[in-house]
Amino acid sequence: MENDKKRFYPDYLSEVLLVVFLTIELLLALALLFPRRIGRPIDFTSPYQPMPEWYFLWLYQLVRYFPGSWAFIGTVVLPLAAVLLLLYLPWLDRGGRKALLVALLLLAAFLTLTAIPLIRSFTG
Repeated sequence: MENDKKRFYPDYLSEVLLVVFLTIELLLALALLFPRRIGRPIDFTSPYQPMPEWYFLWLYQLVRYFPGSWAFIGTVVLPLAAVLLLLYLPWLDRGGRKALLVALLLLAAFLTLTAIPLIRSFTG
């Protein structure tokens, strides 16, 4: 009666491996028979216009306003000035309205410079 018991190796292991291989084969067959489209179809006739991620769109717009030899101002000087101004805000006016006004102006500039390329990309 002890010999009637199934042992893990090789009895159960062979059954488990058979089920695993059949499952992989079925999944592979279904994937090859019914392929899914990934992403959107590409129109190769339209010109490629790269766009950065949304959090870099304001820098992308600044580069468009300062082309050529002025690019250093749009890509280094103005962003550095904005960051330094944000760091200076706590000492600008403690509890007053100047700091809030400067922060809101910087936020409005960021949102405006981010929205302009987005609007242009949607309107064509």
